[in-house]
Amino acid sequence: MLRAVVTLVFVVIFNFFLFRMLPGDPIGLYTRGRNQDAEQLLELRRALNKPLLEQFLTYIRNPFDQAIDSTRFSRPVWEMIGERVWPTILLLGTAIVVASLVGIWIGIRAGWKPGGRFDRMSTGATLMLYSMPEFWLGMMLLIVFSVGAFGIPGFFPVGGMSTPGVDTSTPLGWLNVLWHLVLPCTTLILIYLADYALVMRASLIDERKQEYLTLARAKGLRDAVVRKRHAVPNALLPTITLIFLSLGFVVTGAITVETVFSWPGLGLLTYEALRGPDIPLLQAIFLMFSIAVIVANLIAELLYVTFDPRVRS
Repeated sequence: MLRAVVTLVFVVIFNFFLFRMLPGDPIGLYTRGRNQDAEQLLELRRALNKPLLEQFLTYIRNPFDQAIDSTRFSRPVWEMIGERVWPTILLLGTAIVVASLVGIWIGIRAGWKPGGRFDRMSTGATLMLYSMPEFWLGMMLLIVFSVGAFGIPGFFPVGGMSTPGVDTSTPLGWLNVLWHLVLPCTTLILIYLADYALVMRASLIDERKQEYLTLARAKGLRDAVVRKRHAVPNALLPTITLIFLSLGFVVTGAITVETVFSWPGLGLLTYEALRGPDIPLLQAIFLMFSIAVIVANLIAELLYVTFDPRVRS
């Protein structure tokens, strides 16, 4: 707990100075395309170019100040982030849940009989998928299943979270959102699959060497029971940590995937902020990303004690 608090304090302080080192003119971005006279520009620069210490004290007093506006969109940054959180949670949360379930199953089956046919095929396939860049895999799926290629008709949407004009608060609208979710979610599932499969496989291979499994077999337990009741629960511990760390990264969004599929989440918002650069928006997004990872890591450590009594001692 103390380590998490210290890390959070460091992140808040580091977040302030990091984005003030970036090049760019926020005044020029804010006034782009607007008719501003010289006096207005001077007043705006005077308001923003305050002494660094004064800026730092204002920021540290309330990093989540709702009055901080985006220089590009002229809207409160935390209001914009709040609008993008749920689309990202829907996309990344679904992908992580499915990838973890399928990956753990693959890891259990491959790790219990290492070197077997299934192990060789599954490890090779997951590593091949893991090595693919997310944006490239997303574009390939988009070309084949949205535009249509190799004789396959394009029947999935090319982007967005829903069809324009569809009310997403109705059951028909929910189905429309799920239809738009298929390709970006599939892209992330295929990429994340190797994480869970390989960690689970390696952990189970280590557990197979433990003496308590030999003792369980000596008692006459069937191999399937030994694996299910004894080996898998202990082998799951590293995977649990990985799952919670992945959940921490949910709010970060998959920047490239959300950009390729025009998914209106935090990843796409980050890309739009980087194009400016929109310093206030980037600063708020980075702070939120960091807090999410710290909290998820803390939860994983607390749960690890619950799942593994050996850690308590």
